[in-house]
Amino acid sequence: MAKLTLKDLDLKNKTVLVRADFNVPQDASLNITDDTRIRSTIPTLKYILEQGAKKLVIISHLGRPDGKVAAKYSLKPVAARLKELLGENVLFLSDCVGDIIKQDIDKSKEKVILLENLRYHAEEEANDAGFAKSLATLADVFVNDAFGTAHRAHASTEGVTHFLKSAAGLLLEKEIKYLGGAVSNPAKPFMVILGGAKVTDKIGVIEYLLPKCDAIIVGGGMAYTFLKAQGKQIGNSRLEKEKLEIAKSILDKAKQLNKEILLPIDHVVVDNIDANAKIEIVGENIPDGKIAVDIGPKTIKLFEEKLKSAKTIVWNGPLGIFEMDAFSKGTREVAEFIANLKTISIIGGGDTAAAIAKFKLEDKMTHISTGGGASLEFLEGKTLPGVAALTEA
Repeated sequence: MAKLTLKDLDLKNKTVLVRADFNVPQDASLNITDDTRIRSTIPTLKYILEQGAKKLVIISHLGRPDGKVAAKYSLKPVAARLKELLGENVLFLSDCVGDIIKQDIDKSKEKVILLENLRYHAEEEANDAGFAKSLATLADVFVNDAFGTAHRAHASTEGVTHFLKSAAGLLLEKEIKYLGGAVSNPAKPFMVILGGAKVTDKIGVIEYLLPKCDAIIVGGGMAYTFLKAQGKQIGNSRLEKEKLEIAKSILDKAKQLNKEILLPIDHVVVDNIDANAKIEIVGENIPDGKIAVDIGPKTIKLFEEKLKSAKTIVWNGPLGIFEMDAFSKGTREVAEFIANLKTISIIGGGDTAAAIAKFKLEDKMTHISTGGGASLEFLEGKTLPGVAALTEA
């Protein structure tokens, strides 16, 4: 990649500012329920310390406090978890800019310092130049390891790069390597799996990847709009009426390009979405009043038959309501099938990553993205401001 990476920097005796993505889920008592994003950036933080950095100053956002201080969005619980994972004392400071914060960093005995939520300041999301400059005064060099926010031109992702030499951290570099490789030069056959609730979220991905891939497999809630566009009956399953014409045009374009779009040929259906609902399996047409909640066994076989020859698989969006065990079979069986293939398997973040984690298959996939929205935009071929802004190599 034509940007500076962490290993291009001389970090000895430097104060290093790292933009991490510590936007982690918490329960009502502010206990962290999934620390994947913290663990994902540990290699970058350890490398910086091993290279003899004087101080490691970490910045992040958490949630949407909209420029106001709110205890439930504090990064303080993250500091405690970071200490455990990093094996280093972590100083937590109650703000992220200002003379007092700078002084506290300079005089701290701890090498690792985590600053309070960037989004307590409205200037962060506004990409305010003054706020970005204030962040830059805290360090000698900037490392962006927050792929999950790289699609946002914020002060801590884009603005700060105007004032400091800037490089990609190990996680950001890995994301670009795998997602970038998938869209620019994938090993063939190249298969794309798209699921999730809405066609709207995936139109850009389909239009960008259709000419590049060998086949697109569609499941989840978005499949029913495509099936309706083919004239199939979908009962009470999810439908985006306003996207029917787009779905038709995508199916037509696939024919023109001689590319295959595979849709479900049978369905797991219920009367109402409830974990204890009575399940039926129906064919291509879904009866009136029934709601499809997962792909059926014939569809699983169809999808696996197509995937078995793949050399690259990109998967974004689950194939059913995987959060409910009764409706998780399609997503789980396809995930387990991919886990046993000799293929490059790239999992788009968000719900797909959550599904892979639920089925305990993380170590069987080549790469699991930490960014839901960012991975989608990357797969649409968009330039990510947080990557574009880094110093040229």
